[in-house]
Amino acid sequence: MTFDITTVPAHLGCGGAARPIDGFSWERVDEYATATADDGPDGRLVMMFQMTGAWDSWEMHPVGDEVVIACTGIHRFRQEVGGSEQVVTIGPGEALINPAGVWHTADSGADGGWIVTITPGQGTEHRPA
Repeated sequence: MTFDITTVPAHLGCGGAARPIDGFSWERVDEYATATADDGPDGRLVMMFQMTGAWDSWEMHPVGDEVVIACTGIHRFRQEVGGSEQVVTIGPGEALINPAGVWHTADSGADGGWIVTITPGQGTEHRPA
């Protein structure tokens, strides 16, 4: 089975299961959450997308660590750790971990670039930047 990971994310589930999530959209993320609820905190959403500019929100994943891999471009992630902010910059071939429970946001500048995220989506929270 093949699919375009830049338009169709994949879900990694329990027992090594993997499947594309046709029709995924952030506007209907509740449908994805319901369809994958049985995987609980072990489920992961894998996406590849182009980032440009700064995010307009912060996010936090309470049930697990998120892996972010830079494919192209330079990406700066701000993480709130222990009451203070730290900046982590990654470039092509580098990765970072946003630990469970840590609020984070990003800025990829005007040129942007492609990233891959492996996210424990269950319970993810957002707040304005």
